[in-house]
Amino acid sequence: VQLQASGGGLVQAGGSLRLSCAASGLNPDDYAIGWFRQAPGKEREGVSCISSSDGSTVYADSVKGRFTISLDNAKNTAYLQMNSLKPDDTALYYCAAEVGPCGEHEEYEYEYWGLGTQVTVSS
Repeated sequence: VQLQASGGGLVQAGGSLRLSCAASGLNPDDYAIGWFRQAPGKEREGVSCISSSDGSTVYADSVKGRFTISLDNAKNTAYLQMNSLKPDDTALYYCAAEVGPCGEHEEYEYEYWGLGTQVTVSS
């Protein structure tokens, strides 16, 4: 299984970015893609998750109403649309995959991890 995250960049507060996570080697009928982020000096935290089986989603409270996760099953690619970005959203964003649906969206549930993509939001 390979995961490739992309789409990070520098944006002003209030702006938008869309992250992509291209996955290969997963069973297309039953997996979940999660997004995590880690800011300097902080622990990695879960941002969002989507299940391929039924499209169900999970969001951290800090991003609800601003971020939207989606999945293109044909391309095995997950997207994280991030709107109304804040300086506190600045972090290295990782995508991860697990067999089965989104669970509690904890790091230990995810077997596969991609390299991160940097998101920087200026004030």
